[in-house]
Amino acid sequence: MDTRTALLAAAAAVLVVSAVGVVAAPDALDDPREETERPGDLHVAGVVVSPGEVRGETAELRLGVDLRHRGPPVENVTVRHRAIGADSGLLVDETTVDVGTVDGGGERTINGSVDVEREGGYRIETVVFADGERRESRTTRVGGVAALTPDYADTRVGFTEGNVWPTVAVSVREADNTTATLSVSVSVTNRGDTASEPLDLRLLMRQAESNVIADEASETVGSVRPGRTDTVTMTVEVPANYNYYVDAALWSDDVLIDETQGVANLNPRETISADETVEEVEFSVEDFAGGDDAAGGADGADAGAPTGDGSTEDGTPGFGPVVALAALLAAALYARRRA
Repeated sequence: MDTRTALLAAAAAVLVVSAVGVVAAPDALDDPREETERPGDLHVAGVVVSPGEVRGETAELRLGVDLRHRGPPVENVTVRHRAIGADSGLLVDETTVDVGTVDGGGERTINGSVDVEREGGYRIETVVFADGERRESRTTRVGGVAALTPDYADTRVGFTEGNVWPTVAVSVREADNTTATLSVSVSVTNRGDTASEPLDLRLLMRQAESNVIADEASETVGSVRPGRTDTVTMTVEVPANYNYYVDAALWSDDVLIDETQGVANLNPRETISADETVEEVEFSVEDFAGGDDAAGGADGADAGAPTGDGSTEDGTPGFGPVVALAALLAAALYARRRA
């Protein structure tokens, strides 16, 4: 047998042995990179925060996490929510939602919630785990929780807020040297989409200087149609020649719904005006984008700068009566020495 024939025979033998090995052990030639399957991908597409049940001291924040999946199924998925005080940094509430197996691709919403106190702001930290391993996280900032109205006081009926038409109107029906009979009309508006339930309107006539209740009255406010205003009129009798605050309040099953104030000036030599206090608080939700530079910006640059009226921002006047008196004394001493 020549050399060429021997080499061909050896090559044929190798091929036969390789074929037999492949048949006997089919996994022998598998790509080692395919031994571990690529894990599925989980991504938080967005987090939506909405008010849930609002109680007297606490409120429920409902959290909807849009979870996007791609690739092979992912098992043992959980979503953890933590509510952390924005100012204190303390953990307020923590909940975990067991999702289970996520497959099929696409996007799904995972619902959860946390309970917080109705004051201040909070940082909501949402983390997605798979088999105990952190996969994705998202932080959302919530503010103005105090502006949420408790469920027991949630109504669209309240006192009318107009620029010209008075909410509380007082007129004198009868008067003499000792007593005055007053007719008090109060306007109530339904700002909702459905007719309101009957409410109780209570009125107090409070003497301005002493805060003594001179008289009181109550009346039932019937059903008010959506977008309509109803005027309720009551009669009270008070001592004449005094000034009074007219305190009005709307009640529903002994729950205070709304309140307002008017005045009745019966003293011709002195008048009073209704107290006006306006405080606007809004419930807000925003993605956490990092803190601002507290030392810079317009607020930091102008700190302590004098204001246009000669006083600093802390309210300290630039020229007060003590300074003026000292200037007068100095001028008098100077004039005396010249004399």
